[in-house]
Amino acid sequence: MVEKSHKLYYSIKEVAQEMNVTESLLRYWETEFPHLRPKTTGNRVRQYTEKDIEQIKVIYNLVKVRGFKIAAARKMLQENRSGADKSQQVLESLMSVRDQLKALKLQIDSLT
Repeated sequence: MVEKSHKLYYSIKEVAQEMNVTESLLRYWETEFPHLRPKTTGNRVRQYTEKDIEQIKVIYNLVKVRGFKIAAARKMLQENRSGADKSQQVLESLMSVRDQLKALKLQIDSLT
């Protein structure tokens, strides 16, 4: 995906690829989660901001990683937004550490 700091908006295709989900799933989530409302152009082309992508990551964490049903995820976001955000941040940190450990293991394996 294009370097995020240089881009204001992302297409639904770019976001779907980054999150490894389908475009139809993103459109479905828009109907189920009132906070997820990407900007649309006159041609009804969706334009996602960084904030939208962060929202999608939180939804992804709740639904795909933690296994919440849609209604439960929606309720969690409405009642405990900061907890859901923090959970997403922890997950991203853990995934980053995992990737670093994998790279380190590859380096060690190549020395033996």
